[in-house]
Amino acid sequence: MHTTQLYYGAAYYDEYMPVSRVEEDMRLMKEAGMNVIRIAESTWSTWEPRDGEFDFTSLHRMLDGARKYGISVIVGTPSYAIPPWLAAKYPDILADTHAGPERYGRRQNMDITHPGYRAHCERIIRRLLAEVQPYENVIGFQLDNETKHYDTCGPRAQALFKQWLQNKFGTVEAMNQAFGLAYWSNSLGSWDDLPDVRGTINGSFAAEYEAFQRHLVTDFLLWQRRIVDEYRRPDQFVTHNFDYEWRGYSHGYQPDVDQFDAAQAVTVAGCDIYHPTGAALTGAEISFGGDVARALKGGENFFVLETQAQGPVGRLPQPGQLRLQAFAHLANGANMVEYWHWHSIHNGIESHWKGVLSHDLTPGATYREAATIGRDFARLGSRLANLRRRSPVAFVVSNRSLTGLKHSAAFAGPNYGDAVRWLYDALFRLNVPCDIVSDDTRDFSAYPLVVLPAVYCADDGLADALRRYAAGGGQILAGFRSLFADENVKIRTAAQPGGLTDVFGMTYDEFTVPVDVPQVSQWMELLRPDAGTQTLLRYDHPAYSMYAAATYHPYQKGGAAYIGAMLEPAALDALLEALLPRMGLALQPERWPLVIKEGENDAGHRLRYVLNYSAKQAAAAAPFACTELLGGQRYTAGQAVPLAGWGVAILEEDAGR
Repeated sequence: MHTTQLYYGAAYYDEYMPVSRVEEDMRLMKEAGMNVIRIAESTWSTWEPRDGEFDFTSLHRMLDGARKYGISVIVGTPSYAIPPWLAAKYPDILADTHAGPERYGRRQNMDITHPGYRAHCERIIRRLLAEVQPYENVIGFQLDNETKHYDTCGPRAQALFKQWLQNKFGTVEAMNQAFGLAYWSNSLGSWDDLPDVRGTINGSFAAEYEAFQRHLVTDFLLWQRRIVDEYRRPDQFVTHNFDYEWRGYSHGYQPDVDQFDAAQAVTVAGCDIYHPTGAALTGAEISFGGDVARALKGGENFFVLETQAQGPVGRLPQPGQLRLQAFAHLANGANMVEYWHWHSIHNGIESHWKGVLSHDLTPGATYREAATIGRDFARLGSRLANLRRRSPVAFVVSNRSLTGLKHSAAFAGPNYGDAVRWLYDALFRLNVPCDIVSDDTRDFSAYPLVVLPAVYCADDGLADALRRYAAGGGQILAGFRSLFADENVKIRTAAQPGGLTDVFGMTYDEFTVPVDVPQVSQWMELLRPDAGTQTLLRYDHPAYSMYAAATYHPYQKGGAAYIGAMLEPAALDALLEALLPRMGLALQPERWPLVIKEGENDAGHRLRYVLNYSAKQAAAAAPFACTELLGGQRYTAGQAVPLAGWGVAILEEDAGR
């Protein structure tokens, strides 16, 4: 989304506060350079304390206070946490899952297909939107919050799944064949025989149900979008805070949402990115999350709707890190950075997930550093907003492969999230920028290199597209376990990898878990190169030394490399550092902990962010005559640009160069 400024702010919850202090909070935000808050997504029971009784006192208090101080507002639809009376009214509104029925208490515990839930959702959304319509400072709406399917598996969901299968396959015979249901006598004689998905041992059937569940998320968000569109002005956006595989922080590609599909429900992509701090702050999570968010609307700028200020216990940023993190989001193409949340909460499960203010609600070190960011965002917004990124690498992500590996009983190696971050993080450390693309992509011609990280499931269309791409001059880099099965998680009978042995110039039919194999962990495939294929790396083990661990093969006008083992990070970095230049990618001289991100601003000037993910001072050479925007210093091409520990430099190329 193109904006006229950078947005900077926090989620705000007057209704959570022990005392009302909207006036004081808005004043402090304004003094910190904050210009946006997000409200309302969490408190259905506040707006509707009893069935059909509404109280929007707190809502208007926040909207009026924000308007007085010139602060914009994003209003979230309050549908992701249901009130107690609704659970009592419809006991079956709580999701029936693989683990059994939910119980009331936590959020995101409902069946999003339940007609009673939908009816009450629509009522509260319409009442809320009608209340906020008069406020010109409401700039947009957030649909729900980190929406998932919540593993709904009850009778209603499974009846919808049956319709899904009938529409896709037509006959049970076609499904039996596609899923290999003859195994253990699982073949269906009629659609009435369809078993409960929770008992299946068939990976194809289970993965298809997860694809259906992801579709439910898209359907739900589109349903809310249609309601919001009846109320919003043409200048108001619609967004959603997509999140990521969660491992105590934002780690990998989201398993429960097809984000490329669900993004059709929004006008601007939003995301929630949380990450380690202190010595564990690498920037990789910020980079990966931002690259995914930027991809969802075809490379458009996106919003970071939630990220950490002080964060949970153990995530307190060291001095300088809050600034580094904020500018790292901009370097990925974000036009908004919002903290979760403004004030630390005084009760509840997240009371020690601290915000910009601590529990005493007075400005502390985090607030003071946040204020330096706000001032710089305001001062430089016209030069930093709407960064246009260009990347030479198409990095393919795949929900089908994620679920395929999950349900591959024989797969003992790293899971999909590990395999994705293994390759992505190596490229990140080498400062190779990536565009995230879906495995539904069929035209890769805009990219010199396509990277396939454990794209385990690939239909014939993707395989054919890759062959055409390489034949036309493109370069392919595939990681282990790629192209092994079809789109239904059925393992191919063709020679591996995926019937593309002519493209990769090698094959394999044996794989194992490495034991005492130097520089290899968790997984190894025993590659047999063809004549004319270069062996890039061999296994250092007496039983496996005749096999390749990585190969490269020229194919017509292009070429293809394959890495058949999960190499240790140092070995992977060394391999890629030697391989990528011969595949046509010129590497930056800088390596992590110096991270380089480049793009072009609205004035058509080249911007280079240099991010120092280290407590030690560092320097990087200016690639062109430029001005460092944060400090105002000018540099000639080749001149050293100093960076403090956890520091950032933003270099704007001189006009006319």
